[in-house]
Amino acid sequence: MMAIYNELLYRPLVNITVFLYNLVPGNDLGVAIIVLTVLIRLIFLPLTTKTVLSQKALNRLNPQIKAIKEKYKNDNAAQSAAILNLYKQNKINPAAGCVPLLIQLPILIALYQAFMGIFKPESLNILYSFVANPGVISDRFLNFINIGKPNIFLTLFAGLAQFIQAKQASLYSKEQGGDANKEMTALNSQMLYFFPILIIIIGWNLPAGLMVYWVTTTLLSMAEQSYIKWKHK
Repeated sequence: MMAIYNELLYRPLVNITVFLYNLVPGNDLGVAIIVLTVLIRLIFLPLTTKTVLSQKALNRLNPQIKAIKEKYKNDNAAQSAAILNLYKQNKINPAAGCVPLLIQLPILIALYQAFMGIFKPESLNILYSFVANPGVISDRFLNFINIGKPNIFLTLFAGLAQFIQAKQASLYSKEQGGDANKEMTALNSQMLYFFPILIIIIGWNLPAGLMVYWVTTTLLSMAEQSYIKWKHK
């Protein structure tokens, strides 16, 4: 299993990162990470669009779901069956919103390992034959940020960006008629503050390169949300 993970995720990410590092002006690893993040987001854009549209369709069903819950308030089994049947009739997968996160998690783990090991000369031994070995990877981003060590300012900015993105998503959901359920509204309100704080706590001791990735992917997520909202009014 570990060998499959290395060949499918870790090694390709190291190679793509080094390839971009060789390509970008000034051999700036931070810029290479930003470019890599953009490429990853573009690859998953169709999936992201499908997920957002699925959530939009789910929000439109809220009045019917509320009616079902009222009708079968004393029969949980019948209530669940009726709601699942409603999803089936409208061809909606309520778990679709979790898919991008589940896909991103192993990529994030692989990126963490790549950023931690990429500065070691022996890590460059796994480069493909067509990727030039730079010998030494510079740990400077924009000539003054050490991308291989934790950076408090980048971590705080990652938390702030995550809060803004979550706020944007919450407002969009309300515009589409979401959060009609009181319990779900309370949960979303808690996550609005909990997740950014969690990002700061986790990122406090992580290399700045991972925070560059997280900030970039969060900002791109905000741009995608605005684009999808504009395109599918």
